[in-house]
Amino acid sequence: MADPKGFINTPRELPKRRPVDVRIKDWKEVYQEQDFSALQKQAGRCMDCGIPFCHQGCPLGNLIPEWNDLIWRGEKVEAIERLHATNNFPEFTGRLCPAPCETACVVAINAEAVTIKQVELRTIEEAFLEKRVVPLIPDRLSGRTVAVVGSGPAGLAAAQQLTRAGHTVVVYERADKIGGLLRYGIPEFKMEKSIIDRRLYQMQQEGTRFRTGINVGKEITGSALRSKYDAVVVAIGATNWRDLPISGRDAKGVYQAMEYLPWGNKQALNELESDPVINAAGKDVVILGGGDTGADCLGTAIRQGAKSVTQLEIMPRPENERPSSQPWPTYPMVYRVSSAHEEAGDRMYAVSTQEFLKDKDGNLRALKLIETRFLNGKFEPIPASEKEIPAQLALLALGFTGPEKSELLSQLEVEIDDRGNIKRDDDYATSSEGVYVCGDAGRGQSLIVWAIAEGRSAAAAVDRYLTGHTQLPFPLEPTARPLMV
Repeated sequence: MADPKGFINTPRELPKRRPVDVRIKDWKEVYQEQDFSALQKQAGRCMDCGIPFCHQGCPLGNLIPEWNDLIWRGEKVEAIERLHATNNFPEFTGRLCPAPCETACVVAINAEAVTIKQVELRTIEEAFLEKRVVPLIPDRLSGRTVAVVGSGPAGLAAAQQLTRAGHTVVVYERADKIGGLLRYGIPEFKMEKSIIDRRLYQMQQEGTRFRTGINVGKEITGSALRSKYDAVVVAIGATNWRDLPISGRDAKGVYQAMEYLPWGNKQALNELESDPVINAAGKDVVILGGGDTGADCLGTAIRQGAKSVTQLEIMPRPENERPSSQPWPTYPMVYRVSSAHEEAGDRMYAVSTQEFLKDKDGNLRALKLIETRFLNGKFEPIPASEKEIPAQLALLALGFTGPEKSELLSQLEVEIDDRGNIKRDDDYATSSEGVYVCGDAGRGQSLIVWAIAEGRSAAAAVDRYLTGHTQLPFPLEPTARPLMV
C-alpha cells in the first residue's frame, strides 16, 4: 500500500485551473501542472482497503491501488507499465472520463475520494515526457488482415491491440483526420489535439494503417470490405443525434451540438480562413441539455465571444450531496461544476422548450419555455409558468440514439437490436460472419472508458476468431454494466 496514514493526514487536492479571465482568451487546456511531490502525496491517500471497489467502478479494470502505490514511491517506470496493462490511452481517459472509479473509492465512503484520475493522467504524461511511450512492434505477422471502421476510442483500442497481436490492421475514417469524437467533438480546452497525434504516431510505428476521407458504405462497400479482409470491426459510434421536433425547429440558428463543435475545434486550431459557419460571437446562445456535451458547447461559445449563454436542463437541479437512493459505490447524480460552468453563463433547471420563435426573416429570436415537474414517471408542465428568453443561436445537446442507419449496416448484413444498436453476442460478434462491433455502436451512448474496454475485448475476440486462441486480455462482456443507477 501507499502511505498508511495518507488518507487521514492528507486532504484531497487537485491541480488548479488557470484563471478564468486568462483561459477564456485562448483554447489551451484549463489545468495548471501540479508539482510531482504534491501528486505523490495524493497517490499516498490510497489506503489498504482490502477490497478495492475502484476496480468495480472502472470498466477497464485499471489496477488503481498498484499504480497509486508505485507513484507514491516514485517508481514511475513500473507505474506506467501497470497502467498500460489495462488501458491503451490513459492520456484520453485521464482528461475525459467522469471517473466512476473515484465515486467507488473506499475512502469516499466518509471522506473525499483519492484523486485517481489525476494520478492516472500525470503517470502517462510523465512517461511521454521521459520518452518511455515507445512502439510495441509484434515479433511476427500473422498474415491475417482486419479492417476497423471508425477511429474513435473504441476503434483505436481495437486496432492497437490487434496490431500488437500481429495482424495487419487498417482503420477507416470518413472525416479528414483520425480521432472521431475525440478530435471533432471534444473541445481543445479539454484535450488539445496534439495529445491524439502523438498516440497515433506510436500506432503508425507499430504498423497500424490509417485511411481517412473514406466513407465506408459509399467509397467502398461493406461487402467489398468483408471480401478484402479476414475480419471487420465496426466502431462507428452512436452518432444518430436526438432531435427536438417542436414548432420553429426549422428556424435559422438552431443546430445540433455536433454540427457546432467541429467548427469550434477548427477555429481553435487556426484551420479556418474565415469565421466559422456556425459562430456564437455576439449572440445570445441557449444550449438544450445539461450534460458534458452541453458544457463543451458552453465553453466553446464563451471563447467565441457569445453575448450571453444559458444552459437548459429538463431535470430538477441535482443535490450537492449523494442522494440516499444512490448509495456508495454507485455513481451518484449530484450537482457538478465543470470548468466551462465556472467561466460564464446561466444554468436553468426543470424547464422544457415549447417553441423556437422566429423573426419575420425566419431567424431564431427567442425560445419559449415552460417550467416542469416530474410526476408519475413523466414531466408535467406547470400552468402559467411560460416565459421567453432571447436567443439567436440554439444548440441541441440531447444525446444520441444509436448508430446511423446507413448503407454500411445493410451491406454488412448485421442485425439491429431493440434499442437501435448493432446486435452482438458475448464475443462481440454480429449476425454476420467475421464482423464484430464494439463501443457505442453496439452498446449505445456511453463513456470513453467503456469504449476503450470494449475495443480491447472485441480485439481479443477477433484474435481468437482468426487464430483459434488469444493472449489478449478480455476485460468485459457486452452485457456488463457500470456501478451506476
